[in-house]
Amino acid sequence: MKKSFALLLICMVILTACGSNSGSKNTTDAGNTGSKSNEAKEITIWAWDPAFNIAALEEAKKTYAAINPDVKVNIIEYAQSDIIQKLNTGLNSGTTKGLPNIVLIEDYRAQGFLQSYKDSFTDLSNSIKGTDFADYKSGPTSLDGKQYGIPFDSGVTGLYVRTDYLEQAGYKLSDLQNIDWKQYIEIGKKVKEKTGKALITLDPNDLGIIRMMIQSAGSWYLTEDGKTPNLANNEALKQAFGIYKELMDSNVANVHADWSQFVAALNNGDVASVPTGNWITASIKAAETQSGKWGIAPLPTLPGNDKSVHASNLGGSSWYVMNVDGADTAADFMAKTFGSDVELYQKLLTNIGVIGTFKAAASGEAYSQANDFFGGQKVVSDFAAWTEQIPSVNYGIHTYAIEDILVVEMQNYLNGKEIDKVLSDAQAQAESQIK
Repeated sequence: MKKSFALLLICMVILTACGSNSGSKNTTDAGNTGSKSNEAKEITIWAWDPAFNIAALEEAKKTYAAINPDVKVNIIEYAQSDIIQKLNTGLNSGTTKGLPNIVLIEDYRAQGFLQSYKDSFTDLSNSIKGTDFADYKSGPTSLDGKQYGIPFDSGVTGLYVRTDYLEQAGYKLSDLQNIDWKQYIEIGKKVKEKTGKALITLDPNDLGIIRMMIQSAGSWYLTEDGKTPNLANNEALKQAFGIYKELMDSNVANVHADWSQFVAALNNGDVASVPTGNWITASIKAAETQSGKWGIAPLPTLPGNDKSVHASNLGGSSWYVMNVDGADTAADFMAKTFGSDVELYQKLLTNIGVIGTFKAAASGEAYSQANDFFGGQKVVSDFAAWTEQIPSVNYGIHTYAIEDILVVEMQNYLNGKEIDKVLSDAQAQAESQIK
């Protein structure tokens, strides 16, 4: 009897143990949360622009391979528009199949993805510190107090000027250090008179200069929550429209229709200045015969606007880790490269021209080098300083939709429509289109 009871007890223990192990294995597989799937040996990254973003990834890949040689990093280049389409298609389908581990997203578009598909992106709050990067990057890369993006390049702006044209008009680069947009236009009139050169070139279908002006005053097309159109009563936007019209009416502006015409105007010496993001540096330097003839000043401020500063942003992007198999490895890759490696940022600047937004990188040697093309000016050091001054705004999810409306209304304004009517009509259109 005792022997039979003991045998029964042993069988019960064995069955219980087998059932427990089986349940544990099924839970891990079904939930796809096991460490093996998240700590993958292979990750895939999507980005655009082989000369800039892809080149930066290749540098980061080499850096990571030195400490994690067993991890294979696949870098895939797509056009930015293709990345947006692929992300939307994949995320709308409700499946993560075919999506990358890491993806580069333009800052103006980031909140659209985060707010619509928050659970599809990995919270990186424990991997990086958002405060380690330029403050203005927190708006597009975080949501609900959590850090989702690894801030990457800076779209910090500057006023690129032909110092030789300035001198012919009786000015020096130092005369542009603390000016507003109206003073800028007055200088342009004198330059046009003395040299015959336009002050600036503008594309009527591109309102990048409007973005720069309003962000310099801590304002945007949307309210602070990034959801509601903020056009009719937006004083900074009203001022920016007025400056744009004054540029056109003062006969100091050329007009271009696309990127190639824009760059050609700079390289051919047709314009005396260009206020834009630092990413234009490489295009300007392509005209090697102009070496020593360029300088960079801080961005002008909106006249009489106490909130407007001599710094703003145009463009820029950040990295995002997606909630797919390999998320832990992907987060580790980002944390140990773009998220913390000061030396990597020196290489990115020296080899590629990337000005990052990682604060600690600005103290590196590469950031303090004089640039002969710009007359020996330490332009990267200046850009790093201006980056810290950029006001943080919430780009929200409707930047491009609203700008489509504003492009049309800008033409109406240039053709004589009253500014308050222009902005109130734009407000009404935006409210009807954005729900």
